[in-house]
Amino acid sequence: MKRLLVAAVIGSTLLSATAQAVPPPEPEAVQSITGRGFGHGRGMSQYGAQGAALAGRSAKSILDFYYPGTTVGKATGTIRIRISADTTDGIRVAAVNKLRLRDLKTGKVTTLPTASTRNQWSIDPAGEHGAKVSSYNTKTKKWTLWKTLTGMGQFEGPTVISLILPSGAVVRYRGVVRPADLSGAHFDTVNVLSLELYLRGVVPREAVTTWRPAALQVQSVAARTYSVFHRSRATKRAYDLCDTTSCQVYGGYDSEAKSATAAITATAGQIRLYKGKPIMAEFSSSNGGATANGPVAYQLMKADSWDAYPGNKNPNVTWTVTRTSAQLQAAFGVGTLRSVRVRTRTGIGPSGGRVATVAAVGSKGSVVLTGDQVRLRLHLRSAWFAFAGVQPVALGMPTDGQPG
Repeated sequence: MKRLLVAAVIGSTLLSATAQAVPPPEPEAVQSITGRGFGHGRGMSQYGAQGAALAGRSAKSILDFYYPGTTVGKATGTIRIRISADTTDGIRVAAVNKLRLRDLKTGKVTTLPTASTRNQWSIDPAGEHGAKVSSYNTKTKKWTLWKTLTGMGQFEGPTVISLILPSGAVVRYRGVVRPADLSGAHFDTVNVLSLELYLRGVVPREAVTTWRPAALQVQSVAARTYSVFHRSRATKRAYDLCDTTSCQVYGGYDSEAKSATAAITATAGQIRLYKGKPIMAEFSSSNGGATANGPVAYQLMKADSWDAYPGNKNPNVTWTVTRTSAQLQAAFGVGTLRSVRVRTRTGIGPSGGRVATVAAVGSKGSVVLTGDQVRLRLHLRSAWFAFAGVQPVALGMPTDGQPG
């Protein structure tokens, strides 16, 4: 429905004049919102790639569809990933045989000593630019200083390094882990490893490991390209990417899966280029039936039948959520709402496509917002939505439904 009159957006509690009885408050009105897709819709639809793979399309043809006008390129080297969950002052790792310490100032590598009473090593801040290396004694339950460095150091393991998080949980990483003196009195943690090994911890977290090989290969190329694009722009920083949805989700060694590793190996080094440079290979879970325009030539708006391909089991093709009147008022900021309506859509895809603009009128004026602005303010899965009608909330029921 393109037009909606929002009535009784602020309920009031009725008080008895005699104080003998207080009627229960009227249930607050909630807005039912329907929508399509999950994410910005630019570039590749991950569920769309699986749908295309189910239809028998090759990885190359799927990449050509989602990144039109791009060519195949090659990339190698290492990548630096900030481990956001490690918020300790320094870096703590499990003590194992052949664990090594590299002094990044001198380049000297030392195999750390082992003992039955030593189960952890740490690198912590020391002075303005230095670091101290200590071990934890399980018998005395104390940290003992082993060496002080005038610069930074890093841990290197024979295969993987077990990083100990503040909660006590252990996450294993390939490559090396090192401190980064980014801000404040504590160190941030950075994992440095080869691009191909990094992808082993990304693809299983960004895609479904039981998907068709072609879909996993597409995810591998997209993730590799995305990494290289951002690596080329992070030369002055201590890391290239983070490990969360703000960048790409990365789970390290423990996230690896055979199907994803096979897809990474099958596409080893492959990236996508536009005019000879790595593209901004964006992707999202589901585009709802059409890709979205972006700021670059290879991000085009066009219908996508693969996103809802039969047998794809895409849970984000369509969705419904509710928002309370208070949430609506906060989102539009025009006081008590009198009307909200979708003014314009993109025109591509079911029901007219994504929302371009929304108009709201309230007791304090009116406003026109973009679909993306409304999506962010109402925490919707995408900017492809419609206001379906006002309904009362049953007493005692939650009124702040969130997207899954």
